[in-house]
Amino acid sequence: MLKAFKYRIYPNKEQKEFFAKTFGCVRFVWNLMLAEKLSAYEKKEKIPRNTPAKYKSEYPFLKEVDSLALANVQIQLEKAFRDHFRNKKHFGIPKFKKKKDKQSYTTNNVNGIIKVDFEKNLLYLPKIKAGIKIKLHRAFDGQIKSATVRMTKDNKYYVSILVETENVKNKVKEPRATVSHFNSNEQATTLQSSEKCLQYTKSKVCGIDLGLEHFAIITNDFGTYKIEHPKYLRKAEKRLKRLQRVLSRKQKNSKNYLKTKLKLARLHTYISNARNDFLHKLSKTIIDENQVVVVEDLNVKGLQRSYIAKSVSDSSWSKFLDYLKYKAEWYERTFIKVDRFFPSSKLCHFCDYKKDDLSLSDRVWTCPICGTYHDRDINASLNLYKIGLERPEFKTVEHALVDDRDPFGSPKKLSCDEAGSRTFCKVG
Repeated sequence: MLKAFKYRIYPNKEQKEFFAKTFGCVRFVWNLMLAEKLSAYEKKEKIPRNTPAKYKSEYPFLKEVDSLALANVQIQLEKAFRDHFRNKKHFGIPKFKKKKDKQSYTTNNVNGIIKVDFEKNLLYLPKIKAGIKIKLHRAFDGQIKSATVRMTKDNKYYVSILVETENVKNKVKEPRATVSHFNSNEQATTLQSSEKCLQYTKSKVCGIDLGLEHFAIITNDFGTYKIEHPKYLRKAEKRLKRLQRVLSRKQKNSKNYLKTKLKLARLHTYISNARNDFLHKLSKTIIDENQVVVVEDLNVKGLQRSYIAKSVSDSSWSKFLDYLKYKAEWYERTFIKVDRFFPSSKLCHFCDYKKDDLSLSDRVWTCPICGTYHDRDINASLNLYKIGLERPEFKTVEHALVDDRDPFGSPKKLSCDEAGSRTFCKVG
């Protein structure tokens, strides 16, 4: 299985110049090839499969950089066109690259030319004679397939090393001591961070409802827990506005302008890194502590076009669900994504009564049949938890996947999408 390891690298002045040349040549070849393909596409002719080698005689400076990096440009561009023709609504036509865009290139490990010296903390790449200083915060076993070098907007360099390895798992944390039980109908425990969450013995099933007031409401075999929303963007918003205001007053491309721009880039990088750290730790803890994880599919793109777009972007729900999915595959857990039209908030988890007139502003409601008082988010997580209990390896409950879409609307599709192990595996 393939697994990527990301490290910070510290190139010297000569190596930075080489990276700058490679970034520029990769961008230059992409734009040349794209111009030829778009010209043929507009004329409704067959799109040419041009290669970087044809440009080297006309542009000799292309010979100074890694040829494998240029070859990968051809592969990436052809894939971009294939994706566009396969699904034009989801994948747009490839665009020209600019210098202010992402600076990166990918090279392949041919004849073992990419090496990592764990003792001397050095990375060896094609066309670079001396090793590059690298911060190896963790080791890996396996064959290196490729390496992607990237420079961020705050002038830091990183390398992502793709490794073919048999052991993709990180260290699995043992379940902690069981906490006291809570009645999920009346009370939910609020936890401040992902490090403190889910402090109980291993649970079979976990239902997760994502929200804006709390990042996640998690129901498992031991109760319901609310994970506080970190809101990294909201907390840094005041400082961001100040820096953006200062930047707008500077003369463009002056020294003070570039200094302020660098400060702004560093703040954006901090927000992104802090959010990713939270999502990784929370998703890893959930996967460690549960055999079956049930979540609800969300229309994130639609929500990002609404008045809550900034809060939705700050939450990174799609990234969190992606983390849960691939970690479930790594650790042989079952990941179930329930269809977005499943009325998790409208169904009474006790008697299965469906409240059709429940609006988004109704945060609590009482079931008219059984009289159960519901917190909207807790009730949703309980219904998702019940879906997990319907797995054949657990005790069956009388609860069906009810579809909440218009019966005369789009055709029905599968109610849930599963990833990971399809059988129950006892761990530990």
